[in-house]
Amino acid sequence: MSTHVGGWLGAGKKALIGVVHLRPLPGAPREAGPLEETIEGGVRDARSWEEGGADAVLVENYGDAPFFKDSVPVETVASLAAAAREIGGAVSLPLGVNVLRNDGDAALGVAVASGARFIRVNVLSHAYLTDQGIIEGKAAALLRKRKALGGGISILGDLLVKHASPLASFDPVEAAREMGERGGADGVILTGRATGSPADPDLVRRVAEGSPRTDLFIGSGTTPENVPVFLPYVRGFLAATWCETERGIDRSRVEALRAAIDGKKG
Repeated sequence: MSTHVGGWLGAGKKALIGVVHLRPLPGAPREAGPLEETIEGGVRDARSWEEGGADAVLVENYGDAPFFKDSVPVETVASLAAAAREIGGAVSLPLGVNVLRNDGDAALGVAVASGARFIRVNVLSHAYLTDQGIIEGKAAALLRKRKALGGGISILGDLLVKHASPLASFDPVEAAREMGERGGADGVILTGRATGSPADPDLVRRVAEGSPRTDLFIGSGTTPENVPVFLPYVRGFLAATWCETERGIDRSRVEALRAAIDGKKG
């Protein structure tokens, strides 16, 4: 089975991937309610993404901060698998999984258990200094794990991931190209410095022009106002913060984001 993103996003259309920020899962230090309520909240958000026009949803253990830098506990994997399976069954959209901070093995396992089509890995290649310590890329082991599990799951990897600094400087254009050719990424994500902050438009342009065969995604800070800046250069957008309210994902905001991506004026 092909892992190309076109297999689940389709061809031509610019994609909107809605991120479902789960509340703290069992074992996380922050206050959380029963797992059933966390899952219900995730299902509501996923349905809002679908009803607003998203093309896929990505489920992640956002509420579990502070994060482990690599392997997460078994209760996190089990809880996230249960949540992802319920959320995936509640919508007709392709499902993705991200296990923060960088447990790609767990993400693959959850994807297999839940029927997800893709995973996000914050540090697939290179090495970064983060608030969890030094995190090194794990592409070699992860792609072998994917093959052992049957393949077919796309891997989206971050380049210059948010909340992190590379341990050594590198040419981002060449690095994006190598993430696909040497690191096995099926798509590359560019973000701002932190959650909710937009990517650097000049960097996005340079990476897109220097790596024309790379499926490039914007991974933070997406708003209807800045979508036109990035639209010519990317395959799609991962969004969450702008569409979130105290009640969860706001469908009307999703619709506004969808309209901007489709080039329609509000």
